[in-house]
Amino acid sequence: MRPLKSHFPENALPTLETILKQTQEARVFRRAQAVREVVAGQHVSTVSATFHLANSALRKWVQRFAHEGPQGLLDRPRSGRPPKVTCELEQHLNRLVDQDPLQHDARSSQWSCRELATVLAQQTGVQLGRESVRCVLKKRT
Repeated sequence: MRPLKSHFPENALPTLETILKQTQEARVFRRAQAVREVVAGQHVSTVSATFHLANSALRKWVQRFAHEGPQGLLDRPRSGRPPKVTCELEQHLNRLVDQDPLQHDARSSQWSCRELATVLAQQTGVQLGRESVRCVLKKRT
């Protein structure tokens, strides 16, 4: 098998070291660590076993780094439904929590997640479940 090291520019190892020092994202850090080992001359299967990665996954990250540089280690956008809780909706909910529930025809003087979801839906038209409301409120603390 031909060594992968020949596919990388001279500054590949210093670039990976810089990524490891600067990144705060765990997934990118782990990918950079694994790719650094391959660039340094370790065999893909050895590094895969060390980092508990599939060989194919590590090869993908190595190839992306070789072709795209540091950008190749970042997550790509994924398809799927966008999140329901936008920043504006979260801010609206946080303002609502600071208000008196009795002003909004609540049953008690303390908010429940279900009542917050109901009032939020009346005011914004966005239907959230009580668990989604709870997750937003959990971020406040």
